Amino acid sequence: MKLQRMNRRALALGALAVSGALALTACGSDDTSDTGSGGSASAKASSSVDCGDASGQLQASGSSAQKNAIDAWVKEFAAACSGVQINYNPTGSGAGVTAFTQGQTAFAGSDSALKPEEITASKKICSNGQGIDLPMVGGPIAVGFNVPGVDSLTLDAATLAQIFDSKITKWNDEAIAKLNPDAKLPDLKIQAFHRSDESGTTDNFTKYLKAAAPGDWSYEPGKSWEAKGGQSAQGSSGLAQQVTQTSGAISYFELSYAEGIKTVDIKTEAAEPVKATVENATAAIGAAKVVGTGKDLALELDYTPSAAGAYPITLVTYEIVCDKGNKAETLPATKAFLNYIASEDGQGLLAEAGYAPMPDEIITKVRETISGLS
Repeated sequence: MKLQRMNRRALALGALAVSGALALTACGSDDTSDTGSGGSASAKASSSVDCGDASGQLQASGSSAQKNAIDAWVKEFAAACSGVQINYNPTGSGAGVTAFTQGQTAFAGSDSALKPEEITASKKICSNGQGIDLPMVGGPIAVGFNVPGVDSLTLDAATLAQIFDSKITKWNDEAIAKLNPDAKLPDLKIQAFHRSDESGTTDNFTKYLKAAAPGDWSYEPGKSWEAKGGQSAQGSSGLAQQVTQTSGAISYFELSYAEGIKTVDIKTEAAEPVKATVENATAAIGAAKVVGTGKDLALELDYTPSAAGAYPITLVTYEIVCDKGNKAETLPATKAFLNYIASEDGQGLLAEAGYAPMPDEIITKVRETISGLS
């Protein structure tokens, strides 16, 4: 019941219209949000948002995984800083990083840390600086399924790898039945869906498969789907829609998109299978290590946790920005918005929306880094 309430809250937040002159746009993506106008600043926004010299328009794009979090943050920020217009386009992590390195946006959202070649590309638009990763949003990647007559399902990494590599094709396969002895599994074809666009969610999901089931997943992790077979859909919302409407479907997407969808419990080295919840994702993310250098705060996640209640398929969404050389006309708004979403109040909105806030030791470093952006 608690998870259902959080998921309902996530969708409600995602549907909220933004207020004042601030708008969210989603051209070119199926992860869209409505725009509108609203009332005055809330007490929370007034107390936690420092607008500073922020003004004008701020263009940003990228991760669709954080869309519902961005919606919630923007509502509060707009109430306090009516002179700023932010346009966040949830095009997917790959497109977002490309737009940033081409100088089209003030910052990008990505569910994967910058690669060396992307950092090199960023130096062309970050005068005397480079793009850096600021971990801001965490959460579980839920594996949603639609199998008639099956309300609870447990799978492990090896079985998931074989399902998404078209090696297991029926829901009553022996490997699935062994993990679910009490389930009445139908003789039904599995319809496995993956992202059609470049996605950090795909990157993290395939990193999990490669780390936890190397013998069953021969593909290198990445934002683009490499396995053969299966079907595809655009964006997290597209995958969730396919699972909802397709009998026999299974796919992966952020927990905030799992409204009304049954999700798989993941068998790990722990004694009991682990459910996809914010709390269980936080337990796993808390063990992450900062591996970025300098001001870069890229994290290394553990995809094979053995601790009880640590959900293994997690992601962290980074806001990517120049450490130095940000455009003078957008820097005040960029810092004001990033400062707010990294604040205690900004992070406090995440659990309600089905996301995991960053651990204290990590978000403290993020705040320090934002204050030094130039």
